[in-house]
Parts: sequence; C-alpha cells; structure tokens
Amino acid sequence: MKNPVYPLVLLVTTLFLLASCKENTFQQLNIIPKPHSAYATHKNITLDKNSRIIYEDPNPALRLMGEELAAFIHSKSDFRPEVVPYSLIQSLENDIFLATNLNDSSFGNDGYRISNSGGKIISIQANGGQGVFYGIQSFYQLFPIEFYQATESKSSWEVPIVNISDKSRFAYRGMHLDVGRHLFPVEFIKQYIDLMALYKYNYFHWHLTEDQGWRIEIKAYPNLTKTGAWRSETIMGHQSERPKKFDGKPYGGFYTQDEVREIVDYAASRYITVIPEIEMPGHSSAALAAYPELGCSGGPYQVQTQWGVFDEIYCTKESTFTFLEAVLTEVMALFPGKYIHIGGDEAPKKSWKNCPHCQETIREEGLENEAELQSWFITRIADFLQKNDRQLIGWDEILEGGLPSDATVMSWRGTEGGIAAAQMGHDVIMTPGSHCYFDHYQGNSETEPLAIGGYTPVSKVYAYEAIPAELNQQEARHILGAQANVWTEYLRNPDAVTYMILPRMAALSEALWSPPEKKDWKSFYDRLPAHFSRYEALGLKYSRAVDQAKIQITQSETGEKILEISSEIPEVSIYYTLNPSIPGQSSQLYQQAFDPKKAESISIQLFKNEKPVGDPQIHSLNY
Repeated sequence: MKNPVYPLVLLVTTLFLLASCKENTFQQLNIIPKPHSAYATHKNITLDKNSRIIYEDPNPALRLMGEELAAFIHSKSDFRPEVVPYSLIQSLENDIFLATNLNDSSFGNDGYRISNSGGKIISIQANGGQGVFYGIQSFYQLFPIEFYQATESKSSWEVPIVNISDKSRFAYRGMHLDVGRHLFPVEFIKQYIDLMALYKYNYFHWHLTEDQGWRIEIKAYPNLTKTGAWRSETIMGHQSERPKKFDGKPYGGFYTQDEVREIVDYAASRYITVIPEIEMPGHSSAALAAYPELGCSGGPYQVQTQWGVFDEIYCTKESTFTFLEAVLTEVMALFPGKYIHIGGDEAPKKSWKNCPHCQETIREEGLENEAELQSWFITRIADFLQKNDRQLIGWDEILEGGLPSDATVMSWRGTEGGIAAAQMGHDVIMTPGSHCYFDHYQGNSETEPLAIGGYTPVSKVYAYEAIPAELNQQEARHILGAQANVWTEYLRNPDAVTYMILPRMAALSEALWSPPEKKDWKSFYDRLPAHFSRYEALGLKYSRAVDQAKIQITQSETGEKILEISSEIPEVSIYYTLNPSIPGQSSQLYQQAFDPKKAESISIQLFKNEKPVGDPQIHSLNY
C-alpha cells in the first residue's frame, strides 16, 4: 500500500528546488569536495528531540545509514533521532528523509540531491545507496563549527536550509596506504577509510607486501608471515644520512585473513573498493627471505632493514609462478573487487642478467632482453588474473617491454607513462609524485616532521588536473581519475600518517570530484577551518603548514643573498622583523625579495583581514 506522505515529500521538495534556484548564497557552506551546485538561504532548520530520520523501505542499507547519522547527531546532543521507515509516518516536521527515488540518470550512481521542503524536512535523495551515502557525507559538513567543538551535549542544532545537486567528475578517486614499511592497527585502517568516505573517495589501494615486510596471511605459504613479516631492526633517521644508524629492535606483524575480510567489509559499507597490491617481480625481499628458492641465487635473503631498491627479485622459473598464482588465488578470495595491483615498479634486472634460468627463458620465448622478460612476466600474471575475471593494475614501469592487453596503468613517474598508456588505449590512474605523493614535505623541512623529501603544499595538490593537456578527447576518456600515495618509510604511527594526509586529501578530493570551473583556491582555503575543527574533535593530528610562510634563500647574479617569502594563503599580508621579536602590523611589510644583509634571523607573522594567521615563525639565517 502506498504511503500518502511519500508523494507529498516529492511534491514539496520539487517546489522548493524550483524556488531555491533563484536564491543567492547567504551562508558559507563548508562542504569539501565542493558540490556541482549549492544554494544556501539565510534560514536554518532545527534538529531536536522531535526530529526523526525517515528512510525509504524496504531498504536495509538506508536504515543502517540512518542509524549512523543518528549516532553522529547524538555524539554532540542530548537526543538521538529515531530511525523509522516512511511507511509508518503520518506527518513530517524537522525530520531527515533518505530515499533512492531520484530517478535521474544524469546523477549516475554516486550523485545526490539535498533539499529542504519549506523548512520542515531535509531530503537526501539519489538513484541508489551510494548517492545517498555521499549526500550524508555532505550533510555532516553542514553542521556548524560549534557542533564539532562542543564539549557538552545540546538540546538542538541548526543547519542551513540548502539545495545541493552533486555528482562526481571522475570514476576513480583513490587513496593508497603502504603497510609494508610500517604496520598500522585494524582500527586505524578503519579510521583511514572513514576519512576517505568523508571526502568521497571510492578506492583504497592497500600496499600489502614490500622488501621490509609481508603483511597478509597466506595459508598455503605460512613462512610469508612467520618469517617474511618480521625484520631484525629498522633504520633510524633519513636513508641518506651517514653513517647509517639502526634501532636494534625486531619489527613486524601482519593482517590475518579474518582481519582482511573485516576491513574489506567495512570499506564496502562506505562504498569503497579495496585494491590489494602484491608486489612483483621487484620489492620482493620479504617473500624471498621466507622462500629462498623463489630467487635467482637461492639466497640467503633477508627482510630488509632499510629503505630503497634491492637487486634480488623473483626468478622467472615455473615454481615462482606456482607460488604467485597460489598467493593470488587466496588474495582474490579475500578481495571481491575487479582490480588486483601487482606493482611492477623498480625491478632491477641484475639478478636476471646473471641467472641461467632467466636467460634461458629469454631465448625460449624469443625475447630481446630483460625488459621484455619483465613484460612476459607481467603478461603471464595478467592472463592468470583475466582467467579469474580480474584485471591487473601496475605502476607505469609495466609499459616497458610491452603492456598486457587489459592492464590499467598507474602513472607515478610524472605524467608521461599515463599519456603513453592512454594513447595506446589503456585505462590510466594518475598519481604523479609531483602532486600526489603525500609522503613529501608540505611545509618548511626545518620545522616539519622528517619526510622522504620533495615539497608538495596543499595549494599544489588542489591545483592538480588529472587529464593531461596532451590527450585528445578520445584519449582523455581513458583517464579514470587519480590517487594519492602514502608511503610510510618515515611514518611510524597513525598520528604521522594523518599529519601527512590532512588536509591534503581534502584538497585532492575536490580536484577529483568537483567540476574544474567550480574549483577556487580562495574558497577552498576559507572552508578549511571547519575541517580543522572536525580533525581536532576526532583527536586527529593534522598539518597547519598551509598557514605558514615559506622562505627561500638564493644567490643573485652579483653574488648577493636574496631572501624570498611566500604564502599559500589568498590575500595575505606578510610582516617581518630581522630579529627574534614577533612582528605586528607596524613591522616591515614584505613586498618583494630582498638581501637580509648580516641578519642572523628573521621573524614572520601572516595577517589576513587584519588578524594574525598561524603561529609566528622564526628562521635562522646562518648562511
């Protein structure tokens, strides 16, 4: 029997949509990524003890979403909205309505609409569950900053009356996490997935095997976790430092298959597909230490205790493929998504050059050299995956020597690999180190935590455009999207990871979700404080490097030292003193690069709208 309230909701919502399109934006919406279209009036709707979350039934997925939304509201309130099916509702007021009745193909699977019918009910509608889920993620962000900062429960909250229509730009929006160098608890992996969900990412690339540790239980080969998951010690400081120092402490661990299933299911509940990466033929020291017969020399091998690229890789003999196919069979049973990542990067050919068996394989297969041998290796694995209805993804080195027919390329060494693959008709995920490596510094290396190197500030991430200009319209269709990579050589614990990804993952999410014409760095920066408040409420470590000045000292043609100060902050004023005193607006205003003469230090304070931004900075000028 049809519920009489249900068509009424649709009618009132439709009338509001028509009216609200004429509204201007009166309130700033702090939603990241920025919706395709969003209108906010000067009015609010009140959520209180009488508010309910009503879901279209029968739809158990919407009911679960409603329960999570109720728990979110209850976390800062002395009430918890009741979650009820719409078939039991006779009237509506100050309620939230979840429905998959949008019936508009232009929104796709992940688009959604948020509207408010005359200030009485908030509707979150989509074509399916994924769109409703993303609508809820945006709805979370409509709550005022005070909600996240609240230390006591309140009896009511107000959220703006809005009309939002939204959908994704790219089909692939990914975050990567390396657990081979450092292992992270299951609960943190879930928290990482929650952050991904908030920013509407839909692929979690889980880097599970490395030279420094094998992190996934494989029942057919127990030594992978008995031996391969543990290293004797770990290098301290930066890899480039001399002499090298080690901590002398055994390190390791792994995820059981039950834990993997738990994480995969948790991600699926947030519409995130987990892509496992099992590295081959390189980055395989941990596996070789566990099963030395898989290498060319037969060992002995060790689980590596420092970072870098190592010469010993999988041998191309038949027993290696028996091993890899058995491993992948267990992996495929755990991960239902279509993609399996096999690495394929940084595989030195030295051991293959010196291996009689590998050289015999080159002759038997009519190959030209070791580069083609790697292509043969990758193609054989791709064929195995294809027979099991899976698709291979590899780093852009898999282009060398020829590419398997259905392989997808992750372009990390710049954009060239992605361009070449797209021009060949292969799907591509862009992840260049220049913009998408979140293990790089995001502020001054003197004051930031130790990182591998590089400099990738938030504004640079935000400016990223995934479709290279070199591609024509047909070729550009092969760019599925992009991904941020989080390598963990220098990230030893969860706090270190969140510090490096926040707020950069917010910036990339907008670059991948929102239309290019909607991107605006000033608008994004102005929305960040609300997100910083949320990070703090969740106890997350995050970076405020975006609020710090960047200084650079160079030498002019005449030999003078030139000091340049820059900032990512839009419309900012930079004041400085050439001594340790904290600058104010009566101090020297920075206008252009200058020679600081013999000054021993410089103190900097940023001001925006006549107010200081960030902490004062003091830099030594001992040069």
